[in-house]
Amino acid sequence: MTDCLLIVNGLVLPAADQPARHADVLVQHGRIQALSAPGGFAGVVACQVLDATDRLLIPGLVNAHTHAHGSLGRGAVPDVALEGFLAASPSINGHRNLDDLALSATLTAVELLKKGCTALFDMSAESPLPTLDGLHALAGAYAAAGIRAVVAPMMADRTLYQAYPEMLAGLPATLQPALMALRAADPDACLAVVRQAARDWPFDNAQVRLGIAPTIPLHCTDGFLRGCAALSAEFDLPLQTHLAESRAQAVYGAKRYGRSLVAHLAELGLLGAQMSVAHAIWISDADIALLARAGVTAVHNPLSNLRLGSGIAPIRRMLERGLQVALGSDGANTSDTQNLFEAARLAVGLTRIVDTDEARWLNAAEGLHMATEGSARALGWGDRLGRVAPGYQADLVLLDLTRPEYVPLRDPLRQLVHGESGSAVDRVLVGGRLVVADGQVLTVDEAALRQQAQAAAARLDAINADGRHLAAALRPGVSAFCCGIGLDAQLKPAWTPPEPGVVAAGQPEI
Repeated sequence: MTDCLLIVNGLVLPAADQPARHADVLVQHGRIQALSAPGGFAGVVACQVLDATDRLLIPGLVNAHTHAHGSLGRGAVPDVALEGFLAASPSINGHRNLDDLALSATLTAVELLKKGCTALFDMSAESPLPTLDGLHALAGAYAAAGIRAVVAPMMADRTLYQAYPEMLAGLPATLQPALMALRAADPDACLAVVRQAARDWPFDNAQVRLGIAPTIPLHCTDGFLRGCAALSAEFDLPLQTHLAESRAQAVYGAKRYGRSLVAHLAELGLLGAQMSVAHAIWISDADIALLARAGVTAVHNPLSNLRLGSGIAPIRRMLERGLQVALGSDGANTSDTQNLFEAARLAVGLTRIVDTDEARWLNAAEGLHMATEGSARALGWGDRLGRVAPGYQADLVLLDLTRPEYVPLRDPLRQLVHGESGSAVDRVLVGGRLVVADGQVLTVDEAALRQQAQAAAARLDAINADGRHLAAALRPGVSAFCCGIGLDAQLKPAWTPPEPGVVAAGQPEI
């Protein structure tokens, strides 16, 4: 990377709320210094020049919710609902070593970079609890790949079966004692690891920073949730949790606490600008207003929401009530891709089946905003990522305008959000450093990476074979439990399909 870079002859889309225009971009020390009409920097010398002819220059996309460990679990998740996936998770993610953690992070980074994403929030998993070495392995992999990341260890002090003791009754009687005896990680040990990591984080916080992720409120005791919030406040750590992703979480949250999950988190003091909540499907308008007042960011994950049958999040209702919304891919095991272009297109398109009022459909600008500035806010970098503007980091993507989806070119924003698949990604810069050129990642040997991933998958599949047999035995009972839950109307998501043979009279508002 040079100290000075001049990008010339490009068509620049500075942000979701601005029109595309031809401009030159001056980058110094990794930050955007200025934009000018073409030729406006003719007097600037000693700058490396990057010709962006026939290229659309956009801000790097930001993935506000994913799980790096999912990249090594790609293709391993059957057609199950969320709780079925959670029951099977030990057989998918078990027996990972430090090399596996780094490999997963590298796989995730490569896929994201090649699809125009320059930053991510990784809810990372390590069993039985996070370790300093594990967090460093993940962060080191991201730093080496050249992508920005928040590494947030995913932690819980309750097992799935402690969170839902009612589920046990429907599981095989021979397995119930062993499942009841399972214990999650020690909460004090988990918090101690995060504290140790936060005190002496050896990575550049502008590129890879530490976060914290109490995985699901029902899977965490109140004391543990408070402990996570305290660490977040003390060390300025972004905090993220999975909120009301499934019917079961919403229903049993209300039963446990006598109030909604959102109201319970508010009572515990967790809600604030440092917090983001992934999914947030099964929440009421009152919940949305409470999150908005607290400055929380909701992270929409339409790919995995559909893959796991979780529902459709009420995004328009969120935006109408002032709630900030970001966009995530979720892990490659439950969404089968890390492609944020696909996530944005799906997020926009889904609103068209939940409301007949065109004025309330998400538009292209809202889709791009969620994938850039909205997500940057969830990572704690809302003032430096997500725009092509002076003072912002030069995290930039150049898209090839000769690709069919841009021919003829009428509306770059509309054609980007509704038509881009990631195939037009030509170059990607992070902090002014070129990390993708001609569609290839420059920081990683992709051929070697593929071989390593295939070998690791074969080894892990063999080690976890018994776990898969157990997951198969549990599946009928878990599925019957989570898929047979009713829900009060005020908590229903944007839209659910009618019962077989029933004609829907009309769709509820989103």
